[in-house]
Amino acid sequence: MLENNILATVITLAAALLWLRVNDFAAHKGWMNSQLSRKIIHMGTGPIFVLCWLLFDSSPNSRYFSALVPLLISVQFTLVGLGIMKDDAAVQAMSRTGDPKEILRGPLYYGLIFVVITVLYWLDSPIGIVALMLLCGGDGLADILGRRWGKAKLPWSKDKSWVGSLGMLTGGLLFAIGIVYIFNSANIFSGKLSDYFLPIVIISLVATIIESIPVRDIDNITITTSALILGHYLF
Repeated sequence: MLENNILATVITLAAALLWLRVNDFAAHKGWMNSQLSRKIIHMGTGPIFVLCWLLFDSSPNSRYFSALVPLLISVQFTLVGLGIMKDDAAVQAMSRTGDPKEILRGPLYYGLIFVVITVLYWLDSPIGIVALMLLCGGDGLADILGRRWGKAKLPWSKDKSWVGSLGMLTGGLLFAIGIVYIFNSANIFSGKLSDYFLPIVIISLVATIIESIPVRDIDNITITTSALILGHYLF
């Protein structure tokens, strides 16, 4: 029903904005630095959004209602990044150096990826969910652990570490398996959880290798693209 999807969209948007604003506030107050708040936002927004998919009905237009949430947030990011909208707390929480234009790269790519994957994959298969969870849990934890304990660098990437790559693999696996388990338990996906375990492990390993490549600001794109391609072969 239309009313159900509208209500689900409002709840999803409220939950996502609440998570963003709590972390914006914490960063603005100096309770955590911008690097940490950026990655906590990165890690938490995705699972909150994807779990809210369960609120929508089975009608064909549900995916579009859901995709409105990351689309609206991406529009906000664009306005802040271009300087049209002033939001010091968001800039402090989501940029590395305090430059609003940084939001036009990683954070904006993150939001747009959620829009595209929601529309293209939705609940048709676990492919999209796995790709998004690798982006959230894997890439997020890789940065947090790598900055704190990543002294031993990868031979092919001086900015990446073995600890960070382990965080990428562990975070991606836990987030992907956890969310797929929830949707499988809700009878959204058929089969047993064990049927999805090996494909998720393989995708996580490949995504970890991709994440270790020394590129900047496009991790969000390369990780999800590789996961989606593999997902079509393995699921």
